[in-house]
Amino acid sequence: MTVGFIMLCHEALDRAAQVASHWADRGCPLVIHVDKRVSAARFERFRTALARHDNIVFSSRVACEWGTWSLVSATLRAAEVMLDRFPEAKHVFMVSGTCLPLRSVADLKTYLADRPDTSFIESVTTADVSWTKGGLDSERFTLRFPFSWKRQRRLFDAYVRLQRRMGVKRRLPYGIRPHMGSQWWCLTRRALKAILEDPRRGEFERYFRRVWIPDESYFQTLVRLHPGRVESRSLTLSKFDFQGKPHIFYDDHLQLLRRSDCFVARKIWPQANRLYDTFLTDRPASATLSEPNPGKIDRIFTKATERRIRGRAGLYMASRFPLKDYESGRTCARYTVFEGFGDLFHDFPGWLQRATGVRAHGHLFAPERVEFTDDQRSYAGALSDSATLRDYNPRAFLTNLIWNTRGDRQAFLFGPRDNQRIAEFIAYDSNAEILIITGCWAVPLFKSDAPFSEVRREAARLQKIEAAHVDLLRDPHVKARVRVWSMADFVESPLEPLQSIAEETGVWQARNLTEAPRMIDLTGFGQFLQNLKNEGMNPYMMGDFSSGDGPDLEQPEIRKPYIVR
Repeated sequence: MTVGFIMLCHEALDRAAQVASHWADRGCPLVIHVDKRVSAARFERFRTALARHDNIVFSSRVACEWGTWSLVSATLRAAEVMLDRFPEAKHVFMVSGTCLPLRSVADLKTYLADRPDTSFIESVTTADVSWTKGGLDSERFTLRFPFSWKRQRRLFDAYVRLQRRMGVKRRLPYGIRPHMGSQWWCLTRRALKAILEDPRRGEFERYFRRVWIPDESYFQTLVRLHPGRVESRSLTLSKFDFQGKPHIFYDDHLQLLRRSDCFVARKIWPQANRLYDTFLTDRPASATLSEPNPGKIDRIFTKATERRIRGRAGLYMASRFPLKDYESGRTCARYTVFEGFGDLFHDFPGWLQRATGVRAHGHLFAPERVEFTDDQRSYAGALSDSATLRDYNPRAFLTNLIWNTRGDRQAFLFGPRDNQRIAEFIAYDSNAEILIITGCWAVPLFKSDAPFSEVRREAARLQKIEAAHVDLLRDPHVKARVRVWSMADFVESPLEPLQSIAEETGVWQARNLTEAPRMIDLTGFGQFLQNLKNEGMNPYMMGDFSSGDGPDLEQPEIRKPYIVR
């Protein structure tokens, strides 16, 4: 008993010759079909390279094109030659010129000898297929496809639309239930002969000539009409990406291919010298035959597909710049935005860094310059403090900052004086935490010596900006974690929210606060707000302040340490 191979070739003929010689030297007959579009000179060189093998023959050539009947026609011609010339072949294995054997021929022969009546071919009904691309599954059997999808795409699409509009629906041959699957099968001689000698073969061929991608459905459907055991799986490892294109295996996939336990793999890169040198050698037969199990490596391919489709959260670069709202994540790590805290407390970033261990910046989006921590002129990834460079693309500036410092929690100040173009991006970023004390922008105005008419105009402008920002954050689709206090509520009892902030923001285990940030003196602030009201402005963002002095910050009670024995 032996196994015969049908090999379809159209490129990398030198590698195909190597693989064909490997199988032929170990007693396996081969019938090779070479695409008619391959030049006569290349074909003759290929044929000459294999002339020494008596068990290698060539079938008549057909010009092959993906998705058309030509691939089935080439396979049928080669299959007829195989059954006629090599009666010793009890199984027929379908491969391509870019396939590579992963296990010894002895293993394959033993495996098939133990299953003499079993055909291995993926054969799944259209209702259960999950891998079809282009929106055509059942329609590929009910519409006609006379045009090439690759060369005549406009005609192909237009003719499909026309048939749909006219309600065209082809009648399936009697008894046919369409099945689909990989074209890389291994059929018993009996099953293949039954398909080739079926009295209705002409009827089936006329029907499948106008089916789209018939090489994935012709044998898969007809094998179900004849007796014999069918296992709906392939012995060939072939993986496809999310677009339906085959994965190509390179030298660094060596261990991955070994783990699959499949007998053959495709598609191998022609320059993968290490793979060809490793697998095209004599290997001892296995003591115990393991089942081909491509599922062992499915997890790796799933992760690769996920990375290809979604990318890495927060990574933007020339090779991976996702469309808006199709990002896997706007940024790559959590960060905190403090609004109003810098106006209410002296050196709030310095206190935050000491109390929590986060990397605390000033106003990163200030109009004058970027206020990096410790007043640095440049920061991680050579980010400049230039406001002009930052404002060219504020989103890229923020995402680069978070990406370049991943593993180090970032925090920064923000307010209505800053560039507001970044506000919406942050609001819909699930990694963002936004903490706001509304109305604190009035404190610097309260402390300024500017004419009151200018202060009033500036206060009205800043309040309008902050009110719009708060409205944005109230959108039910906002993904950031948002907490809002009015200034009046916060300064009435600041220690509780500060302790909560330290616990939630800190990068180390939270402890009771031993140091509180120093609040700016608010004596007279209530009267300042009353003066704004007297000038016709309504400063409502601060909350309910009395016209008297503002409250002072509570000082935390620091207890003496004690030991519990």
